[in-house]
Amino acid sequence: MLYLRNMGIEILKIIGGLVGLIVGGEWLLRSAVGTSNKFKIPKIVIGMTVVSFATSLPELIVSIRSALEGYPDLALGNVVGSNIANLGLVLGVVLLFTRIDISKSFYQSDWPLMFAASVLLWIFLQNGSISKIEGLFFVVLLILMLLYLFRFKDNTDFEYEDLKTSLSWTGIILFAVFGGAFLALGSELLIHGAVRVANQIGVSERIIGITVVSVGTSIPELAASLVAVAKRENAISLGNLLGSNLFNILAVLGITSLIHPLTVTDNTLLDFDIYVMLGIAAMLVPLVFVPVKMKMYWRDGLLLLTLYVLFIVKTLA
Repeated sequence: MLYLRNMGIEILKIIGGLVGLIVGGEWLLRSAVGTSNKFKIPKIVIGMTVVSFATSLPELIVSIRSALEGYPDLALGNVVGSNIANLGLVLGVVLLFTRIDISKSFYQSDWPLMFAASVLLWIFLQNGSISKIEGLFFVVLLILMLLYLFRFKDNTDFEYEDLKTSLSWTGIILFAVFGGAFLALGSELLIHGAVRVANQIGVSERIIGITVVSVGTSIPELAASLVAVAKRENAISLGNLLGSNLFNILAVLGITSLIHPLTVTDNTLLDFDIYVMLGIAAMLVPLVFVPVKMKMYWRDGLLLLTLYVLFIVKTLA
């Protein structure tokens, strides 16, 4: 009975932590966009920097705290699992309800940059760790990529419904303060709850990171996508999801490993998870061009979702 009670408490911590991350991330995002609009920053700059960074804050906060508290597999599993979930779960579910028209930026910049970063992560992990030097390389690469995108990428592929929302300075400050507080509290509850559940049921932190934590930090993207579908708005694009994956690798892992180097303790992350991430990313190319060029339909979504479910089943087996 005591075991069940303790397990229930830890599960409630995980749920509370996920809610805190979702609410905190959304509030900080509104604060960031509101601030950018006050200074009349162009939409494309907001989309590629402010919004991208704000929507990746849950992953970043969880990864940094996990690394600092001695759970590197939770940090790495969170990013790898989130990247798999973005393409397998989020994109898969959305495609079941709506067709997505693919922008030419898919093959010009979005997919090549994302896949190159994924391959680079695989290379860095071959020795079982990501050092501070490698983290610095990720961050420098992120800066160079943003400079390139600012100059050459059009902004038709980016949409965020609150970009034009005007907030008073009081609203901006309140969203920032309470958003930061919810992120801090949410990450604390999620990490401690997840680690204790892993210990009690005898699984590694990597499994919790790949499943519960990664899905939790991908919930905002999934929720926003489903709301857009319900409103019959095409507010979700493949480019946005690829950008999220790219930012997870370069920003989240880059900044995290700069603060604290990451060392893999569960080799399944190297022997299986990373290859699933690469494989599902590579699969997008034939899905985008076959059978109808530059369009994705429910059949593609069903395939992606099936692969994601199989991945989770294999991970938990």
